[in-house]
Amino acid sequence: MKENRSVRKIVTLVLLVAWLVVAFIGYRLTYADSSSSLKTITIGYQAGDEFDISKTRGEFAKKMKAKGYKVKFKEFSNGSAEMQALASGSIDYARTGDTPGVTALASGTKLTYIAAGADKANGSGILVKNDSGIDSLSDLKGKTIAYTKGTSSEYMLRMALKKAGLSTSDVTLKNLDQSAASVAYNNGEVDAWANWDPATSQAEVTGNSKLLVNGKTLGVNNRSYLMASTSFAEDNEEASRLIIKYANQDMQWANKHKSKVIKMMAKKLKLSTKVVTKMVNRRSYSWEAMTKATVKEEQEIADLFYQAKVITKKVDISDHVQYLK
Repeated sequence: MKENRSVRKIVTLVLLVAWLVVAFIGYRLTYADSSSSLKTITIGYQAGDEFDISKTRGEFAKKMKAKGYKVKFKEFSNGSAEMQALASGSIDYARTGDTPGVTALASGTKLTYIAAGADKANGSGILVKNDSGIDSLSDLKGKTIAYTKGTSSEYMLRMALKKAGLSTSDVTLKNLDQSAASVAYNNGEVDAWANWDPATSQAEVTGNSKLLVNGKTLGVNNRSYLMASTSFAEDNEEASRLIIKYANQDMQWANKHKSKVIKMMAKKLKLSTKVVTKMVNRRSYSWEAMTKATVKEEQEIADLFYQAKVITKKVDISDHVQYLK
């Protein structure tokens, strides 16, 4: 009897282990099949931008997953770096300001404009110290100004000099990446810094600085744009439409819940609530498919850069746009 009971226990244990193994394998196969069926898309973004909000909130990725896409985000310090990543194929989409796409096209990068965001004119401009004695654009003559080549800061700077009746020969320009420019500005190695939020808000709140001029004064929107390589854009219209739709839903949420955005992004960016409040409250958020109006804005940048010989190849933006409805 005892032997029979022992045998039954062993058999039961073996069957239980076998069942657990089968269940585990089934789970893994189901999970793998579910995961492998998703198409991965990688979106380049910058700290504090629209996709940083979408990434941090988390709803965008969930909605894209429900439609068969796994979204990965990759952060960059500026749009010029994003353009290099887009050209190399390490990202599928790039969210940049208004200038990187123009300079990338002029250098031969095959890219397509997918969507346009709201303008960031109030938070973009030229920073100077409050006690610098620089109170007008004309005071920039003979000064040293930091900017980042191929980004919206370059266009902003050129428009500011044009408005003041100055040329690049009237000032000393220092092409620096974001981190180097920050150090140079804070150490007094440069007199002014052309930049955008959140760096401008941080400097104004904590760095004894002011915006000498902003995009609104200059008529420069510094609008966000979403771009993809031309081949990727042609093959992935469905993904692009979904990105515009779901990213804009996040932006409408952000417009209605700015206090939540401020709390969320202050934690994400590791900045004070006061700095992020300034950044968020002086702008609105949106995404929409490209329009004739947003193409016209980009063409104005391309024309100015060509005339100023910043780029040597004439760029027709309308040849590089996907109009999605």
